[in-house]
Amino acid sequence: MDKLDLLKSRIGMKLVRVGKMVRAIANQKFVKANLPITPEQFTVLTAIIDHDGLYQRQIGALTLKDRPNITRIIKILEEKKLVTKTPDINKRKIFKINITEKGKKAYDMVLPTVLEHWQNTVEGVTDEELLSCLKVLNKIKVNLEEKLNMQI
Repeated sequence: MDKLDLLKSRIGMKLVRVGKMVRAIANQKFVKANLPITPEQFTVLTAIIDHDGLYQRQIGALTLKDRPNITRIIKILEEKKLVTKTPDINKRKIFKINITEKGKKAYDMVLPTVLEHWQNTVEGVTDEELLSCLKVLNKIKVNLEEKLNMQI
C-alpha cells in the first residue's frame, strides 16, 4: 500500500472516531451505573493515583488536557473530596495534587466498569493483535510528541 492509499484509508479519522466512540460508550456506562465520577474525571484520578503528588500542569501533560480543563476537573475532584491540593513549599501559587482515601475508594468503585468497558472494546482482538497495535500506536505517539507544542 503506497502513502496515498494509506492517506485515503483515513487512519487518523478512524482513530478519532474510535476514541470518540469509546468515550461516548464510557459516558453511557458511567451514567447507567450511577458512578460518582465521569470517565474524564476517572482519567485524571488515575493519573493522580499513578503519580501522587504531581503538579496540576504535570497531570495535564499526562492526560493531554489543557489548563482550563485540568483546572476544572481537579476543582470538581477536590469538591468531591477525592483529591487535595497541597501548596508547594517553595512556590506560593502552585499546588501538588494528592489522592485521598475517598478518592481511592471512588477509583476502586469505578474500576470494574472501566475494565468491563475495555474488555468489550477489545472483544475479538487477539493478544498478539492488540500488542502489535499498541506497538504501532506508541511509535506514532513518539513521532507526534516530538512535534507537539501544547500549552499546558
